Amino acid sequence: MEEFNSTTVNRFTLLSFTNLHQFQILMFILVLFTYIICIVGNSAIIAIIQAEPCLQTPMYLYISTFSALEIMFVSSTIPNLLINLVSKGSKISFIGCFTQLYFFNSLGVTECHLLALMVFDRHYAINNPLHYSAIMNSQFCSRLVVLPWVIGFFIVLAPTIMTARLPFCGPHEINHFFCDFAPLQSIACSIPFFVIVITSSAAFVDVVVPFIVILGFYIHIIITISKIRSEEGKKKAFSTCSSHLIVASLFYGTATIVYVKPKGSQYDKFLALMYIAVTPFINPFIYTFRNRDVETVFRRYMESLLKKQ
Repeated sequence: MEEFNSTTVNRFTLLSFTNLHQFQILMFILVLFTYIICIVGNSAIIAIIQAEPCLQTPMYLYISTFSALEIMFVSSTIPNLLINLVSKGSKISFIGCFTQLYFFNSLGVTECHLLALMVFDRHYAINNPLHYSAIMNSQFCSRLVVLPWVIGFFIVLAPTIMTARLPFCGPHEINHFFCDFAPLQSIACSIPFFVIVITSSAAFVDVVVPFIVILGFYIHIIITISKIRSEEGKKKAFSTCSSHLIVASLFYGTATIVYVKPKGSQYDKFLALMYIAVTPFINPFIYTFRNRDVETVFRRYMESLLKKQ
């Protein structure tokens, strides 16, 4: 079999949404709007949590970390998509492509495991309220929140290196708006079976396992809440989890469809746009309007600003 050297590939062409050229300006406006709202909304959440002493708790440490992660996550792909939507050229260098692939997937995996960590925190708070404050102190939680980042940036390294070493023999056109595993592997001349196995296994560990953990914790949380006699107690316990449950459902709903299967389809980029742009756009509103503490602080800040004006 003829050998190909992937280092001879200088750049790739991102096809993005060129088949929808008549709607690209409209898409640019919509994507830019969601990106700005995502950045502003998540930045506001971080600022409020950092400035408000009553929000200096483990749960809000995780929420502020999640908001910072969302900003980096969308920024790894959306700016490049915006450029591609308004310019004729949509080239990306070989190094730039795999740098984007690594950071996007590492941040995505970090988000998956951080969501699992957040539900573990709520599970422990509801099931062990007397021991929660003693165990989940600020020092322990600060160390714990680093774990998803370590897992995310470590577990994606091997599939990224293996994909970069694949032989690409043209045309070097990626049917996506960013560099990802499935679109890149689909244009390779050949893919060793062990690369497919490792990529699929990593996707399973990154997406399915955290989802199963989250599902298991929530089942136990619901069982625990159902045993609370007070209706007010039930509402208070569930209100601390409802925002996270909605966010996790939105993220995993589309991510599971795209990443569990090894080969991509023509609809993957539209699904990817949902969890890359739409879900991060919605998240600040979920955490603001479905969280009593954040909503109260946010309203107080807005009222003080209006009074000053």
